Amino acid sequence: MAYQDIPTDQDARTALFDAILSLRTREEVDAFLSDLCTPSEIRAFAERWEVARLLDAGGKSYREIAEQAHASPTTVVRVARFLKEMPHQGYRLVLDRIKRPRH
Repeated sequence: MAYQDIPTDQDARTALFDAILSLRTREEVDAFLSDLCTPSEIRAFAERWEVARLLDAGGKSYREIAEQAHASPTTVVRVARFLKEMPHQGYRLVLDRIKRPRH
């Protein structure tokens, strides 16, 4: 089941997305996520993002990525699948965006 298919209040999702879009600095993001999420949720987000970055960089096996990111092999496989196959392409969007120099 895709994230957007999970039954939730659309207005609540939109309000959350708008709140995230209002953040301007790393410090603001840190403060907001520290209030919104548990420490283990934030660690899980960071772990998945590190896996996505390592997969995108290439040159490492899934096992090496799991070890470096302190992630399970299952997490590496799941992130790889989302990076390559899923229609949302959120990982790809951000990976490509942060590679481009800002003008």
